[in-house]
Amino acid sequence: MNLRNVLDRLDGELLTPGSDLGLEFTRVFASDLMSDVLAFTGPGELLITGLVNGHVVSTAAVADVAAVVFVQGKRPSAAVVGEARDNRLPLISTPLSTFEACIRIGSPRSDA
Repeated sequence: MNLRNVLDRLDGELLTPGSDLGLEFTRVFASDLMSDVLAFTGPGELLITGLVNGHVVSTAAVADVAAVVFVQGKRPSAAVVGEARDNRLPLISTPLSTFEACIRIGSPRSDA
């Protein structure tokens, strides 16, 4: 799956224009505990979280996460978005809950 698919499935908004929407990932990790992200994610995974602070971007960069999806319509500050751009980390916001976002990403599309 790629980021273009994520934007479509999650009714998402790309917060980092110019990001590569063809970027592929094979695994999704949902957590608000950045220590878990460091301990349990692998390079190239998609992170789904409700946290919007700078720690998310820093942790995602260290963990080599492919992209971050913020749930519940949350949006990070301009400074956090700027840090993500500096780290070439795509950020997406969705109005969905964490549960619904995971379900939509994990379910096969009937229209595909």
